[in-house]
Amino acid sequence: MGERLMQIGEVSERTGLSMRTIRHYENVGVVAPSGRSLGGFRLYTESEVHRLILVRRMRPLGFCLDDVRALLDVLDRLPGLGGPPPENDEQAYEELVAKLRKYWVQADARCEDLRRELTTAEAFARSLHEQLAHLLDAPAAGSKAAR
Repeated sequence: MGERLMQIGEVSERTGLSMRTIRHYENVGVVAPSGRSLGGFRLYTESEVHRLILVRRMRPLGFCLDDVRALLDVLDRLPGLGGPPPENDEQAYEELVAKLRKYWVQADARCEDLRRELTTAEAFARSLHEQLAHLLDAPAAGSKAAR
């Protein structure tokens, strides 16, 4: 029995991407449906869902579509990650591993940047909370004016 096929609505629910975004990724060559139903609806496999989840995870890190395509190409060509076993071309394999490592380093650095930004944002939110708490704890006349 073949792999289960999903319509775009289910893929949208599973990935957290809108149907419009999924269609856009198809138009720009990031993912393609495995086929179409008799009624012309796009049909996707689990493999395409995983591909879209990977793309979704790259977005908050600021990777552009060219980066997404390049990383997906690397993953498609690496053995054990979708690609065929190496054909005794050790140099090509090492180049793919180096590219994958480059994306890992970039992703890790961008995560660290986001952690710093989140720390700053949380400090700001705490300061607003503290200011509001101070105003609400003020004497009755001051708290009525603050509300």
